[in-house]
Amino acid sequence: MLHTRIIERIRGEFLEMPGLRLTATQAQRLCGVEPALCKTVLDALVDAKFLSVTAAGLYARTTDGAPERAAATVLKAAPSAPEAC
Repeated sequence: MLHTRIIERIRGEFLEMPGLRLTATQAQRLCGVEPALCKTVLDALVDAKFLSVTAAGLYARTTDGAPERAAATVLKAAPSAPEAC
């Protein structure tokens, strides 16, 4: 199916270029598809939680949006043994 190939193409572009952010128009030009079809595909990728869209209309991989937060680890130093004379 044509939609499946286009979905995989756009998905592949975002996977190959971490941090990529595109408007719908830029994605449409990159993939050479009609604007309405491109918007449908982008919306499908947003619905699948692969992409997210910003208030400014930029599409980006969902996993690129928020940096992972590592839990802080608190290490308690063990009391040192007295040195031998």
